[in-house]
Amino acid sequence: MIHLVEETGSTNADLAARLRSGEGWAEGSWLVARRQTAGRGRQGREWFDGAGNFMGSTVVALGEPSPPPASLSFVAALAVHDACAAAIGEGAELSLKWPNDVLLEGGKLSGILLEMVRGHIIVGIGVNLARAPQLPDRKTAALADVAAAPPLEDFAASLAAAFDRRLEAWRTYGLGATLRAFLAGSIHAQGSPLTVHDTDGSFVSGTFAGLEESDGALRLRLADGRERVIRAGDIS
Repeated sequence: MIHLVEETGSTNADLAARLRSGEGWAEGSWLVARRQTAGRGRQGREWFDGAGNFMGSTVVALGEPSPPPASLSFVAALAVHDACAAAIGEGAELSLKWPNDVLLEGGKLSGILLEMVRGHIIVGIGVNLARAPQLPDRKTAALADVAAAPPLEDFAASLAAAFDRRLEAWRTYGLGATLRAFLAGSIHAQGSPLTVHDTDGSFVSGTFAGLEESDGALRLRLADGRERVIRAGDIS
């Protein structure tokens, strides 16, 4: 079910407040805003509030056994990829980039933010449907760059259905199957060069050596042959 509001501060914050108050939020339901005034991205970044874009959140109830909660970022990225592919059809290059970026013709198309509240993971997603922000440090893209931007309601329904499918696969087949699907659509090839901008501000370079089956962390092979496991950061 899609709950559409005209404006709110943050759909993630709204769902967090409901969970903390005991009101709860049904898994499979989404809160979607036409305008969001206090959205956030990874590492505390502000999220671009573009008119006509998708901004919404849903909740996943955690249970045992299940893969690590943080690996839901791969589920979300795959769902965004599925919904965007359905919206634009053939001819445009969609790809995935660790940890959870969806790229259109090499430009960042979406943002994903996970937050844990009272045994639930809130999954917040933003997708550039109509327009993309201009950023100094990276290329960006919007679906409207290659096709007519889909109506918000249609895209929300498509994304919700895709997320349900990917979530079921994550729970049923485990993280390994989700990671294989992610890598199959990703820009990462074994041995390809990478530079990681770590959360502490440092940079480390090496080559792609795969993803950890246990949690999806990136394995970076350094020049001396050692491997470093990266669990957070931006890569280029």
